[in-house]
Amino acid sequence: MEKHLHIISLDVPYPPNYGGVYDLFYKLPALEAQGIKIHLHCFDNGRGEQPELNKYCEEVHYYQRNTGHKGVSTKLPYIVSSRKNEELENNLLRDNHPVFMEGIHCTTIAFDERFNHRKKFVRVHNVEYQYYKQLFRYSRTLFKKMYYWYESRLLKNYERQLANKASAFFAVTNKDAKVYKNEFKCNTVSYLPLFMPPWKVECRTGMGAFCLYHGKLSVDENEHAAIWLLERIFNKIDIPFIIAGMNPSPTLQRLAQARKHTCVVANPSEKEMQDLIGKAQVNVLPSFNSTGIKIKLLNALYNGRHCLVNSATSDGSGLEELCHVAANENTFRERVEQLYHQPFTAAEIEARKSILNNHYNNEANAKQLIEMIWEK
Repeated sequence: MEKHLHIISLDVPYPPNYGGVYDLFYKLPALEAQGIKIHLHCFDNGRGEQPELNKYCEEVHYYQRNTGHKGVSTKLPYIVSSRKNEELENNLLRDNHPVFMEGIHCTTIAFDERFNHRKKFVRVHNVEYQYYKQLFRYSRTLFKKMYYWYESRLLKNYERQLANKASAFFAVTNKDAKVYKNEFKCNTVSYLPLFMPPWKVECRTGMGAFCLYHGKLSVDENEHAAIWLLERIFNKIDIPFIIAGMNPSPTLQRLAQARKHTCVVANPSEKEMQDLIGKAQVNVLPSFNSTGIKIKLLNALYNGRHCLVNSATSDGSGLEELCHVAANENTFRERVEQLYHQPFTAAEIEARKSILNNHYNNEANAKQLIEMIWEK
């Protein structure tokens, strides 16, 4: 008997050119390879229609988000209310196939009585209210601070109500799963690892030439981390430091240019980014947001040498033993200087292969997801 699945995606999941879209896209070929007939529904926020998606899906529907004032609600978080769509609801009601909702963003149907008896599943990419609370803390503008603070309040109430409105929830880390169990009393949440690119552990032994921070630099948290590294760590040590990523702000570029040994590489291609990660001696990846999992860390572990992080980056990821963890500014500076002169070894590569190859297996994770949807 054929298995059909509706997937509602918070963004168009192709091309997979930033961390947040990896799980959205690579889930599709993994499920298609297991014979699942996918009916994909995407909210387009400027990425446009992507014919590549037709290779893995029976059909692909695109919907425009209600951005700006059209998407504002006094009761629903903006990331949710801006994706409420009548056309989507009508398309889902044409059959009785299970519905998989990518992110809290796509879950308005969970509160719709017409879907009460439908099998519904939610992928929890973050504990969103915590994520927005931390964005509020590190935002640099008053307007953004007000938005993140208000959104966090709405999200906390929304996530609590949502926690018993679906058949099951799948968190990207054990840490996020525990929050849903303990704080929201969700008894149907489990951990499901990310679906990943077909990476192999291809780190280079020996010595690299610089330290690197990479990420989507238009995200407030990532910009804050990059500026923190410039002002608190690399201002006191004379070691080459590169910041690379999408859409850096003029402020960040100006701060990097003020030092002789630091610079920003703006909007590198995928090939250029991977080349930077592979050539770096230390991937320095602090985070100031402890929810979800950091794709930049996984990329560095598969393709780079030493990874220096803080606990917010690594806790709950299952990858702690593959990282060097620093607790404060002084420790970061000390570890940067140590690791910059410490060759990366074949033994460290083998340790990564042992953990990563076992943990991030798209085929095994697709089978686990299928079992949860159709057999349990």
